[in-house]
Amino acid sequence: MADRYRSREGLSTRSAAYGGNSDEVQVRIDPDFDDEVVGLRKQVRRLRDVAQEIETEAKSQNDFLNQLQMTLIKAQAGVKNNMRRLNKSIIWEGSSHVMHVVLFALCLFFFIYLWSKFSRR
Repeated sequence: MADRYRSREGLSTRSAAYGGNSDEVQVRIDPDFDDEVVGLRKQVRRLRDVAQEIETEAKSQNDFLNQLQMTLIKAQAGVKNNMRRLNKSIIWEGSSHVMHVVLFALCLFFFIYLWSKFSRR
C-alpha cells in the first residue's frame, strides 16, 4: 500500500510512527529538490524577462508599422493629387505641346536640308 504513494526518486513513504497499520503517510523530500526548485525559479524569471522584452519589442515594431502605414497613405494621396493635376494640364495644354514638337521636327528637317544643300557646293 505504501508503494502506491511513491512518485519518484527522493520521495518515499513510510508507515506512521504509531503503529504500522495507519493510513497516514509521511513524505521525505530529498534536499536536492530544493536546489532544483531554486534553479527552476531562476529559469522561470529569465523566461518571464525574455517574454516581457519580446512584448516591448513587438509593441515598438507595431507602432513603427503604424507610422509607416500612415506615411504611405499620405504619400499615396500626394501622388494621386499630382497625377490628377498632371492629367488636367495635359488635357488643357496637351494639343499645343504636340504642335510644338511637330513644328520643331519640321524646322529641324528644313535646316538639315538647307545645310546639306549648301555644304555640297
